[in-house]
Amino acid sequence: MAAASIPMNGVAAPRPAINPWIIAIAVTLATFMEVLDTSIANVALPHIAGSLSAGQDESTWVLTSYLVSNAIVLPLSGWLSSVLGRKRFYMGCVALFTISSALCGFAPNLPMLIVFRILQGAGGGGLQPSEQAILADTFPPAKRGLAFAVYGAAVVVAPAIGPTLGGWITDNFSWRWIFFVNIPVGILSLVMTSRLIQDPPEFKRRKLSETSIDYLGLGLIALGLGTLQIVLDKGQREDWLESRFIVVLAAISVASLVLAVVWEWRHKDPIVDLHLFRDRTFATANFLMFMLGFALLGSTLLLPLFSQTLLGYTAEQAGLALSPGGLTILFMLPLVAFLLSRYDARFLIAFGLTTLSLALFHMTGFDLDVDFRTLVVARCFQGMGLAFLFVPINTTAYSGLAPGKNNAASGLMNLARNIGGSVGISFVTTLLARRGQAHQARLSENLDPGNPALQASLKGLTAKFLQGGLDPAAAAQKAYAMVQANVIRQATMLGYLDCFWVLGALILCLVPVVFLMKKPKRGGPMAAH
Repeated sequence: MAAASIPMNGVAAPRPAINPWIIAIAVTLATFMEVLDTSIANVALPHIAGSLSAGQDESTWVLTSYLVSNAIVLPLSGWLSSVLGRKRFYMGCVALFTISSALCGFAPNLPMLIVFRILQGAGGGGLQPSEQAILADTFPPAKRGLAFAVYGAAVVVAPAIGPTLGGWITDNFSWRWIFFVNIPVGILSLVMTSRLIQDPPEFKRRKLSETSIDYLGLGLIALGLGTLQIVLDKGQREDWLESRFIVVLAAISVASLVLAVVWEWRHKDPIVDLHLFRDRTFATANFLMFMLGFALLGSTLLLPLFSQTLLGYTAEQAGLALSPGGLTILFMLPLVAFLLSRYDARFLIAFGLTTLSLALFHMTGFDLDVDFRTLVVARCFQGMGLAFLFVPINTTAYSGLAPGKNNAASGLMNLARNIGGSVGISFVTTLLARRGQAHQARLSENLDPGNPALQASLKGLTAKFLQGGLDPAAAAQKAYAMVQANVIRQATMLGYLDCFWVLGALILCLVPVVFLMKKPKRGGPMAAH
C-alpha cells in the first residue's frame, strides 16, 4: 500500500485501497503502549526495589533512564526516518521496544533493568513522531482531524490509566508483567505495519553513504537533553541547587543545548531542523504543546497523590476517580475533530485553555472532606478542556510548512510535549513541597501553649486517650502528636490548593498567545504532522 500525501496544489493523489482507519489502529497500538510505559512503572517501584534488592532512590532510575533515552531519540526521529526509511525506522522502533520490554521483564538485577529500560525508551522515542507522519500521509485533509483524535486518545488517556493499570497488575500478578503486556501488542503492531504501510511516493530516502552525519550536533543534543531530563527528574529529591550533582548537570545541560542550537542553526545538514521555528504558527504551536504536556502531567500527578495521601484512597480507587476524565477526553475528541473542520482552530484552542483553567480554579475549592463524586466531576471538567487542545494544536502547527518537513516537525512537537510534561511534574512537586512547608510554618504559630482553642483540643483528646487506657503522660503526648499531624495535613491540603491555583493562572495566561498563530486559510488543506 502506498500512502499518498496531499500535494502543495491541494489536489489529492489517489488514496490507497486499504481502509485508512485500519492503518491508524495499527500505528496507534504501539504508541499507546509506549506512552503507557512512561507512567505504568511508577507504582511498581517499591516492588521492583524489593524484588531486586535495591534501595528506593536507586529504583527511581528505572523511570529516569526511560525518560532520558526517550527524550534524546524524539528530536532525532525525523533525520533517522529520512536515512533508514520511515516504515523501516518505525518497525525497527516497534521491534526494539517489544524486545527490550521482554528483557525488562526478565531482568535479573537493577543495573540490567536500567540498561533494558534505556533500550526501551530509545525504541519508544521514535514511535510517536513516526505515527503522526504516517497518519498525515494516509488521511485526506478533511479527515486528518479525526485521525489525530485517535492518536490523541492514546497520548492523553494512557498517562491517566498507567498508574492504575500498573498497580492492578503488580498487586494481582507481578511487576514483571507491566513489561510483558507490551509483547503481544508489539508483535501485532509489527505484523499489521509490515502488511499495510509503505513509504509514500514523494518520500525520498537519503543514502547513508552520501549523508554527512552531524556527529557534533548529535552529541550535543544527546548530552543536553539527557542531562536536562535527569535534572528534572531528580531535582526535587536532591533539593535542586543545594545539590552539587544537580548544579553540575544543569550547567552541562544549558551549555550543551545552547551550543546545539547555535551549531544546528548554522549547519548545512543538521540533525534537527531548527529553521522550522521561523514559521510563527509552528513555533507558537510548539510552545502551546509544551504547556499542554506541563498541565496534563502536572495535574495527572497531583490528583492521585491528593486522593491517596489526604483522602486515604487506594491506588485502585484513585484510578477510578481519574478514569472518567480519560473517558471524557476519548468521547470529546471526535466532536473536536468535527468542529475543527468548520471553525478556526485558534478559537477551539482558546476555548480549551479557558475551560482547563476554570477546571483547575474549580479544584481550589477542594477540602479534606471532598467526596468521590466531586473528584470525578472535576476531572471530567478538566478532561473537556484538554480534549479541545491536543488535536487543534497538532493540526494547526503545520499549516505553513511543506509536506516534506512532516517527520522533522513531528519530532520537535513530541519533544515539546514530553519535556513540558517533565517540567510540569518537577514544577508541581517542588511547589507542593515548598508551599506545604510554608503553610505548616504559619499554622504551627497557632500551637502556642497559651492558645485557648489549642488547650481545649488537647484536653479533649487527652481525656479520650485516658479512657482508652493510656497513662496521663502517654495520653498527653499522643494528643499533641495528633494535633501536630492535623496541622501537617491541613498545610498539605493548602499546598495542593496553591498548586491548582498556579496551574490555572498559568494556563489562563496562554489564551492571548494562541492568536500569535496565523489565521488558517479558508478552504485550504488542514496541515498535520
